[in-house]
Amino acid sequence: MAKSQETFSKKEKEKKRRKKKQDKLDRREQRKMEKEDRGKLSFEDQIMYVDEFGNFTDTPPDPTKRIKIKAEDIRLGVPPRDNTPIDPIRTGIVKFFNNEKGYGFINDLETKESVFVHINNVNEPIGEGNRVKFEVEMGQKGANAVNVSIAPVEPPKPKTPKVDPAAEAKAEEGTVKAEGDAEVKGKAEAPADTDKK
Repeated sequence: MAKSQETFSKKEKEKKRRKKKQDKLDRREQRKMEKEDRGKLSFEDQIMYVDEFGNFTDTPPDPTKRIKIKAEDIRLGVPPRDNTPIDPIRTGIVKFFNNEKGYGFINDLETKESVFVHINNVNEPIGEGNRVKFEVEMGQKGANAVNVSIAPVEPPKPKTPKVDPAAEAKAEEGTVKAEGDAEVKGKAEAPADTDKK
C-alpha cells in the first residue's frame, strides 16, 4: 500500500479544526444550561429601549423629559427654495477652447463647475484664459453656455493701508509733541540768540 500523505501541518490543521468544533458545541451546551437556570424570560425582560443618544437601555424613557415636536417643523427632502432672484448672467474663465473644432469649456467662478460652450453660442471670438460672461442653458448632455461674450475687466480695488494701532498711537503723540514743540521753539529761540552773542 501507498504511504499516507498526511504531513505534520495537515495533522495540526485537523486538530485545530476538531478543537474549534468541540469549543462551539461546548458553548452551545453552556448557553442551554444558562437558559434553563434563568427560566423563561417575560416579555418585559426582552424589551430594550433607546435613549436620546441612540444607545440601548433597560429603563424606559422618562415621559417628563419628552420633547414635543410639531409635525409642520419636520422637513423631509430638500428645503423649499427662497424667492431671492438669481442673476442669469454668470462670469467664468475659459479653461479650454478649440477654434478648429468649435467647442470648449468655461469654469464658472461662482459654482466652480465646468460648462460646455459651442462656437455657435459665442458672440465674439474667445480664447483660453479669457474672462467671459454667459448664461447657462440645459441641453441634451448637460449644461451649455449661451450668449458668451468677453467680460469687461474690473479695475482693481484700491488697497486700504493697514494701520498699526501702535504706530497710530505714536503718530498721535507726535502731533501732541509738534504742538508742544511750537511753544518750546519760541522759548528756545531766546537762548539761541544768547549763544550767538
